[in-house]
Amino acid sequence: MSYVERDSVLQHNYPRASVIITELLAVLSISAAAGFRLALPLLIIGFVSGNLWAEVPILSQFPPSVVVGALVSWTLIELVFSKQSIVQRFIQSAEMFLSPAVGAIAGITVARTFNVDTGLMFLLGGLGGLLALVIHLVQVGWLYRLKRPSPWLIFAEDFLCVCLVLFAFDAPQQGGLIALLLLWLALRTSRGWRRWYQTQASPRDRNHPRRLKREPD
Repeated sequence: MSYVERDSVLQHNYPRASVIITELLAVLSISAAAGFRLALPLLIIGFVSGNLWAEVPILSQFPPSVVVGALVSWTLIELVFSKQSIVQRFIQSAEMFLSPAVGAIAGITVARTFNVDTGLMFLLGGLGGLLALVIHLVQVGWLYRLKRPSPWLIFAEDFLCVCLVLFAFDAPQQGGLIALLLLWLALRTSRGWRRWYQTQASPRDRNHPRRLKREPD
């Protein structure tokens, strides 16, 4: 049996599994975008979906004009103050607590476009919230480690955020694979930071590197 014939047989026998994987990859893509920026993905969702924010949880309860004004203002704050390190740290730290909610909202919205079951939809939303939190935590960590990130790095984050949102609707496989790559990089980065942090302590305090410390690292 040729590869094409085998692939067609698998799609005929397991069509639902293929659809679920596509839905999962789409949710991962949009949630990874929410890990970089919070307002920008929601703003793009409203214009790309064609029905503004009618399918977006919470936001659908407000008039579109109010939603547009709030998201545009929030996006401008993220873009304008992204080059000021002190204000950016405050904004990123505050957004860290909101990233799981935004990731879940974006994930549920994309899942609704695929008409998934309610139980699976909320499961994908929870998974999206966790991914957004992980990526945002690593982003905040890099912000503190680099002290003053270069403008090209900030521009790359904005560009990647927009691409991931568009991929979630038009090319979920590619967007999902990029999100998985970002998750792998985030996990590798966190492990590297943990090893670096432990090496700052004495050998007997490797398991408790903050022991006897009063000042932040």
